Amino acid sequence: MGHLDHAAYGWLTPVLSYVMACIGAALGLRCTVHALAATGRSRRNWLLTAASAIGTGIWTMHFVAMLGFSVTGTEIHFNVPLTILSLLGAMVVVGAGVFAVGYGRDRGRSLVLGGLTTGLGVASMHYLGMAALRLHGDITYDPLTVVLSVAIAVVAATAALWAALNIRSPLAVAGASLVMGAAVSSMHYTGMTAVAVRVTPSDAALPGATAMQFIFPLAVGLGSYLFLTSAFVALSPTADERAASASAQRLGEHAQAQGQGPGVGTGSAPRTA
Repeated sequence: MGHLDHAAYGWLTPVLSYVMACIGAALGLRCTVHALAATGRSRRNWLLTAASAIGTGIWTMHFVAMLGFSVTGTEIHFNVPLTILSLLGAMVVVGAGVFAVGYGRDRGRSLVLGGLTTGLGVASMHYLGMAALRLHGDITYDPLTVVLSVAIAVVAATAALWAALNIRSPLAVAGASLVMGAAVSSMHYTGMTAVAVRVTPSDAALPGATAMQFIFPLAVGLGSYLFLTSAFVALSPTADERAASASAQRLGEHAQAQGQGPGVGTGSAPRTA
């Protein structure tokens, strides 16, 4: 059996991957808050952004963590089409879960359906990403640990969607995203403890791309997308916040008009006989 190291660069990859998961979760939750306060095309667009944010955050978390994964006695390469498919799959399945919550009439049923769909999406992304690994040897999994990792993914996704439905304040969204990031990271590392590798030493060239050739640039690109979109969404007020701001402005104008009294500063021309 090859010795597995899940943090070849020390704390760098676990911490950075956790930060990515938190940013994706925060952005997804904030977009869902926007979506639930919107209607029509605007709601759909916010939900699409939420799905892409959560999907991208989870995928980036997984593969940033995988940058720190090494096995003694073999190089590790990644199958490019399968890796891309795991990213697209994450977005599509997370999207299905988010839309179930965004458009569901029965909140309880939508939450269960959305949580189950999104959780299975997260787990399938993880194991599809693992299927993209190419190394000299065979990978096996402990079935019970795999089941546990899938259960963690479903519980984490359900909790995140519950937060999206029930949490409104930015501070509470930040707190929920920290919890969601921890849950996604724990699902990843639980899934990784299920892995065992039997190395078969070989000098043959491995197919696929190395992590630095492919995973690293893609993770940097997606991470940049998350940061930039987060900044834009953070600066976009929700419909509720806009309404509260407009209401406060109207009250201010009304108070100002009352304070000035009639005929002063109203801009009306003086009457002539």
